[in-house]
Amino acid sequence: MDVWQPVYIGIGSNVDDPRAQVERAIASLAALAQLRVVAVSPLYGSKPFGPIAQPDFVNAVVGALTGLGPRPLLAELLSLERRLGRPREHQKWGPRVIDLDLLIYATERASGGNLELPHPGIRERNFVLLPLAHIAPELEIPGLGRAAELAARASREGIWQL
Repeated sequence: MDVWQPVYIGIGSNVDDPRAQVERAIASLAALAQLRVVAVSPLYGSKPFGPIAQPDFVNAVVGALTGLGPRPLLAELLSLERRLGRPREHQKWGPRVIDLDLLIYATERASGGNLELPHPGIRERNFVLLPLAHIAPELEIPGLGRAAELAARASREGIWQL
């Protein structure tokens, strides 16, 4: 792909020194050949999302440019998760060493296989919206609205800036 596209990637961890895991993931993303990190949100602490009792999370969002298409980028993120210690089989909503979510890829809207754009949970997840709005408040999330407006409506319960 000749044209580099803007993307936003959510990062989360809640085991094995979560802050260090998130910082390591950010550095690993910056080292990818087809990705240029251009913005990194502050780190946020958040209560776990879902039905499983587990430790609090550390979350961040990275804004980047990529020369990869959406599916190759997703494959690269899944590969990076494995290299950073995430087991191939893991419990849905369970604790995790690292989680990398492709949140937004340019203005793409896609659904099928393991790729859904924008990421389907953005609107309900304050741990995505607050860091995203911090680095890209004017970002128009395809089909959802402006990041800052969505973040303004998000609950502040169970989330704090580190």
